[in-house]
Amino acid sequence: MSAAVVEGPIEQPTLLEAAELISSQFAGHRVEIIGSQIVVTPPPNASHGRSLSRLMRVLFTAGLADDDVLQGVGIWLPDGPSDYAVPDLAVVDADIDDHLIEYNCYDPAVFRLVLEVTSSNLSDDLKRKPTVYASAGIPVYVIVDRANARVMVLTDPQDGEYRVHAVHHPGQTFALPESIGASVTLSVDDVLAAKK
Repeated sequence: MSAAVVEGPIEQPTLLEAAELISSQFAGHRVEIIGSQIVVTPPPNASHGRSLSRLMRVLFTAGLADDDVLQGVGIWLPDGPSDYAVPDLAVVDADIDDHLIEYNCYDPAVFRLVLEVTSSNLSDDLKRKPTVYASAGIPVYVIVDRANARVMVLTDPQDGEYRVHAVHHPGQTFALPESIGASVTLSVDDVLAAKK
């Protein structure tokens, strides 16, 4: 009779370790943990990039500093032990470097605005992220909803939801709250023009 080798239990990776592994295997994809679930978004297309470029130009022209407008910076979320999101664009406080929490993610308190340009993760941007960004206390969440040709500006986060939802359609202009650090007026047509 031969003796079988007894192995100890196989240790499962943490969510952060799994997210890191996925990130290393899918270069260019955005990996986030939202609601304790890993979310993977493919690389953006050219019109997505054009929308971001147009928005950044307007923000810089309005007087925001280069250091205050960032792409792809992680926000550590309070909803789960390892939850984080990586918005397309953010307006942040100048001292963001002093507020690193973990995994290249920063304290939500230093984010004045987050912005998402919808792509294949439309449901996340419209349904899941408003809840997590509001729970984190992000004052302004802007959604450039290319699929439905509109721009939504969500403000006044309380109890895990944004209490004010302003929806802007083609032909309209709108102002972002001055709490972001500048007076910014945008044209929905300009923001969505990159879709064509």
